[in-house]
Amino acid sequence: MRNMSRLCSTKPIVTINGRFPGPTIYAREDDRMLIKVVNHVKYNITIHWHGVKQLRSGWADGPAYITQCPVQPGQSYVYNFTITGQRGTLFWHAHILWLRATVHGAFVILPKRGVPYPFPKPNHEAVLVLGEWWKSDTEAVINEALSSGLAPNVSDAHTINGYPGPVSNCPSQGGYTLSVAHGKTYMLRVINAALNEELFFKIASHKMTVVEVDATYVKPFETDTIIVAPGQTTNVIVTADQGFGKYMVVASTFMDSPIAIDNVTVTATLHYSGTLASFPTTLTRTPPQNATSVANNFIDSLRSLNSKKHPARVPKNVDHSLLFAVGLGMNPCQSCIVGNGSRVVASINNVTFVMPTTALLQAHFFGIKGVFTTDFPGNPPFVFNYTDTVPPASLATTNGTRLYRLPYNATVQVVLQDTGIIAPENHPLHLHGFNFFAVGKGLGNFNPKKDPKKFNLVDPVERNTIGVPSGGWVAIRFHADNPGVWFLHCHLEVHTTWGLKMAFLVDNGKGPNESLLPPPKDLPKC
Repeated sequence: MRNMSRLCSTKPIVTINGRFPGPTIYAREDDRMLIKVVNHVKYNITIHWHGVKQLRSGWADGPAYITQCPVQPGQSYVYNFTITGQRGTLFWHAHILWLRATVHGAFVILPKRGVPYPFPKPNHEAVLVLGEWWKSDTEAVINEALSSGLAPNVSDAHTINGYPGPVSNCPSQGGYTLSVAHGKTYMLRVINAALNEELFFKIASHKMTVVEVDATYVKPFETDTIIVAPGQTTNVIVTADQGFGKYMVVASTFMDSPIAIDNVTVTATLHYSGTLASFPTTLTRTPPQNATSVANNFIDSLRSLNSKKHPARVPKNVDHSLLFAVGLGMNPCQSCIVGNGSRVVASINNVTFVMPTTALLQAHFFGIKGVFTTDFPGNPPFVFNYTDTVPPASLATTNGTRLYRLPYNATVQVVLQDTGIIAPENHPLHLHGFNFFAVGKGLGNFNPKKDPKKFNLVDPVERNTIGVPSGGWVAIRFHADNPGVWFLHCHLEVHTTWGLKMAFLVDNGKGPNESLLPPPKDLPKC
């Protein structure tokens, strides 16, 4: 624990090595990582290496009660894994309760020695971690929401590298400053580590060239605004082409649904060397909060590089074609007095996922019965007009710890369909253990006859976290070439808490390198 002062008030927060955000981990492609996590706080803890594929090393993936029991107070665990065939910007974060609010940091994987970037090497690099800050204890925020059955209080500010910048109720507070020299190029590794909010990011008077998302190279394109959902990363190259001066850097919320958000914009400064501190800052306008068109312009511009060295291996044939309806619901809750005897829940295909008390991967590996079933529905149990504003007769969901089983190396297509129950909303869904290709997206209900004809199977963007458009759908494809139990969940923490999650169980293959390795000796016990 460490006391931190933000927004003119102080509170104790959980940190890694006393830092917020936590330390950046630098590694190279093919490196083996040994990261010892020692728990000195009162909470159980796990760390997830977000976007690392964890080939056959699911024990090191980190989501609590999915691949491991948490590290209890006073205990430790060594995360032991190899980075295979990946390079770029990822991040790490706590994967239990709401602790990732402050327990997170960048994970930068450099190319192998002597291997260049597929674009001109920038003169300098910088990591920019976007986050959220609550004045109150985040664990108290979600616990209060769970007991009331209603949505949790939104955050009080956003942060760039831990600093909100001056805000109306704390104008004296400084922001993060990025120093630049005229004529030099800078690769900014932008990470959204916020709990619940998608963020626009822009720099006054400067264009950005997008070169990578979620640690996969894209065809470079120029823009003045990027959108980064929680769990996503974006690398941009900025040329310091203004004479001198100070330029505002901003991150502001994107929300195109009638849902409460934290609308406090975080500001930082791009400061040209030689500019006096008293020099006025060049300002910029943030996009409107509901600027769907700005978000879509960015998302629709993303294409895999698909070069000889970095091919896009898009599955052309599909073994398992799934339709997952994602959204909210209402279940009875006698103790939820504030919520009039109901609580808000979330589900995939009407299943509100119940976390087990034994880790799923252990139950699978050791054949422990009664922890989970493998009957997760591949389609919604009842068909309705998913994106209609008129809700179905019942808003209730079913509870269960149900997994979807896949044979090794199966090709999988999942159409993630938003629903309008309570409110349509953009859901950034994150898949552990794999990257996937986003082959198509659209508004309204997915049409299995017409929509696949428009799929991009040549150079679709490859990611680990994808926004399901509000009132629409997105189609993803991946190769199930990694044995283990792999979590799929909304990266809006409130929705994960409410049950918008499931897991794939991928069986071992027949070959020598196609099986899950046995667990390490120090794997935590529940």
